[in-house]
Amino acid sequence: MTSGTEYERARPMRADARRNYERLLTQARTAFAEHGTGASLEDVARGAGVGIGTLYRHFPNRYALVSAVFEEAVGDLLARSRALLDAPQPCTALVTWLREVVTHASEYRGLSRVLMSGSPDASSALARCSTPLRRAGQDLLSRAQEAGAVRRDVSITDLLQLTNAIALAAEETPSDPDLVDRLLRLTLRGITTP
Repeated sequence: MTSGTEYERARPMRADARRNYERLLTQARTAFAEHGTGASLEDVARGAGVGIGTLYRHFPNRYALVSAVFEEAVGDLLARSRALLDAPQPCTALVTWLREVVTHASEYRGLSRVLMSGSPDASSALARCSTPLRRAGQDLLSRAQEAGAVRRDVSITDLLQLTNAIALAAEETPSDPDLVDRLLRLTLRGITTP
């Protein structure tokens, strides 16, 4: 089964459908920024000036909508990972990218929780975001491992779960602006070779 977004790309949309799609995305970004990713989908539809059925035609579930909203950030993270592949210190490049993943996951309250709980199923709506991120991170991780800076038993899946957990911890503790850096330093100590 294809997600609404994949279906939209499979065939061109009518002009009114394209407008509805764009209004839904704009409203979802606003709602997620104000209320987190758990914002009411009915309110998103109402704010976009469409019915809930129109929202579900474009986005069959919350994960499909979150994925569509997060796609722009994913593009930025993918471009950044490519730029970091040439960095002189592979481990520093990996940690820099992981810090940026935390920053993007913190953009919308609840996004890190959604990303952590997302299905590992490659056909899920969130896989459109998580699969390319995992590949990009794997390239940076492999380079750091080949340089002997990161242990061989470290996986990108574990690192991405850790970064989402760090983003969630930062979200739950907004009074501690240094928490992300401290937790990333702890992570770095755990993954680097002695």
